[in-house]
Amino acid sequence: MIHQLRIYEIFEATKDVFHARFRDHAARIMKRHGFDIVAMWEAKGEARTEFIYLLRWPDEHAKTDSWAAFMADREWDEIKQATRGRGRLVGEIEDRVLVMTDYSPSFA
Repeated sequence: MIHQLRIYEIFEATKDVFHARFRDHAARIMKRHGFDIVAMWEAKGEARTEFIYLLRWPDEHAKTDSWAAFMADREWDEIKQATRGRGRLVGEIEDRVLVMTDYSPSFA
């Protein structure tokens, strides 16, 4: 099993629109494509606000295939198009694959 950590820069002026889009659409469509979202957070630093979420995958192949299916999803494309006029929702995106060490405590 691997985990994927995603960190999105979001903006105060449009963060409500971002959260509504992720909550009401992205998370649902991701689930349809095999995404296992473990948890989601918002973090606010001095320089920026971030939306952070952790995904769980059985392996790298499943992660790659699911992301490809999600990015090609027609409904997701239509939702992105529909929200483009609402302002910039996402800035920088960080993506990390996390492989648990053999001595790490396990968690759900």
